[in-house]
Amino acid sequence: MTPGEKKTEIIDGVTIMYHANGTTVWSKGKHVHGKESGYWEWYRIDGTLKRSGHFDQGEPVGEWITYDSRGEPYKVTDRGSR
Repeated sequence: MTPGEKKTEIIDGVTIMYHANGTTVWSKGKHVHGKESGYWEWYRIDGTLKRSGHFDQGEPVGEWITYDSRGEPYKVTDRGSR
């Protein structure tokens, strides 16, 4: 890995990227034809959920939820449809 590059692995078709520490999950979701697709989640360094939402051919769509530092939903954004 080069400096700044995140550790990445693919398990059962799900791409999992890790924070710089190499152990805490940063994001996870699927890629189809090299683009984000379906449901994705992002996490803070402490492992709490930070954001979740859906992609359609690499574009954010539908309801996106941002979570507070305890992992509780506090903001919902409608990204519309494609």
